[in-house]
Amino acid sequence: MTARILWTHVGALAALLAAHVLLPAYHHGNLARIMVLAIYATGYNIAFGYTGLLSLGHALFFGAGLYAAGLTAYYTGLPGWLALLAGPVAGGAVALALGSFALRTAGVAFMIVTLMFAQAFHLAILYLGRWTRGDEGLVIARASRQLFGLDLADGSVRFLVAWALFALTMVAALIIARSGLGRVMVAMRENEERSRMLGYDPYMTKLIALGLSGAMSGLAGGAYALLFGYVGASLASVQYSILPLLYVLLGGAGTVLGPLIGTVAMFYLIDLASNVTDAHQLVTGAALVLLILFAPRGILGSIRDRFARWIP
Repeated sequence: MTARILWTHVGALAALLAAHVLLPAYHHGNLARIMVLAIYATGYNIAFGYTGLLSLGHALFFGAGLYAAGLTAYYTGLPGWLALLAGPVAGGAVALALGSFALRTAGVAFMIVTLMFAQAFHLAILYLGRWTRGDEGLVIARASRQLFGLDLADGSVRFLVAWALFALTMVAALIIARSGLGRVMVAMRENEERSRMLGYDPYMTKLIALGLSGAMSGLAGGAYALLFGYVGASLASVQYSILPLLYVLLGGAGTVLGPLIGTVAMFYLIDLASNVTDAHQLVTGAALVLLILFAPRGILGSIRDRFARWIP
């Protein structure tokens, strides 16, 4: 790993940490939420940006982590670290289970299969409303939101835990992208048949990528439940399958920092547009059309293509 790659990513983490001190309360809270969603987008980027798996069912993995952590904290009273750990374990396990047969399809069929199972999970949450409270959701008590003695309901603690989890995820994504596995994933994305001829197993490579993606998405879901104290069916709806795709496309698919940049840009685009008009989705759609026309590789992807080919 070259020094400029290392310092670019260390600088991004340092800038986020500096924001903890510099930002006013409103943006401080927003950035904590953005970092959790950026973890989710980073997980999606492993599957889509690096491996070429266009999934419309990632809300299943996010929701699995959300409910695994949230229900554990709400009903069992187990330590917070166990509830948080339940998130990536559930997300990764569900991704591997789904991938074991969904990856026997490709293209549009894969999109439909993942969407179908995500919708089935969303309906199951509503059906099991006796325990999940459906759309109303569960509010996790402050006493259940403790992590090694830290109160996750405190704004400063929440920010620092979100930062630490994002830093862990970003480092993991950087290691994967620079590893042999990451190069094989990119090869699968670019030309699966040629990769097969070189002796690589497309099914197993994609299954590993989907498992890693699901674990990161589940971590984001578990972190969301514990840091913000709410678990609801709306967070496992199809909207939460589309959002990480938009974050990745906007920031730059196949780049390590692209998901963070895209999440920040999309979050504040929606936030600012909703202050001006009720038709904020129209503004978001117009921005995406302009992106596709003038920067189809996203913000960081376009910068990499034109000025800095070394950006991973």
